[in-house]
Amino acid sequence: MKEENYRRPSWDEYFLGLMDEVGNRATCDRGRSGCIVVRGKQIVCTGYVGSPPGFPHCDEEGHLMKKVVEEDGTSRMHCVRTIHAEQNAICQAAKHGISLKGCTLYCKMEPCRVCAMLIISVGITKVIAKKKYHAAKDTRDMFKHAKIELEVVEDEVEQYSVQ
Repeated sequence: MKEENYRRPSWDEYFLGLMDEVGNRATCDRGRSGCIVVRGKQIVCTGYVGSPPGFPHCDEEGHLMKKVVEEDGTSRMHCVRTIHAEQNAICQAAKHGISLKGCTLYCKMEPCRVCAMLIISVGITKVIAKKKYHAAKDTRDMFKHAKIELEVVEDEVEQYSVQ
């Protein structure tokens, strides 16, 4: 029997939904971010925000906050206890000997500068982010230079505590 109002999700909607589910494993409540890397229509690896294996998590010990001051004098607070979801996904692929060349990465918000450098380095060619990131100017510039396609689904900046 056919459901009246059912609409099958697009592949991007499907992978973004799975990315959100992966983010539920995150151990830092400032983002609860997840990441999925896909080749074609197959998931290659996943990652979520969390501390390195064997280290305490934010959910257990609290945040390890550091202030970052930009050249223009603006400052931001960053939790440095955890590894970003994109970094964890790339590490998972490396641990299992999986190339990410030509893959698409799905993430909660535009990647930070460090994640962008890693994404470029491993050969990922497309990034689909659910939302914008407040400090993504460098990322956008680097992706443009590296010819990495960046698509942001929602025209809204991700908000989280102590931003």
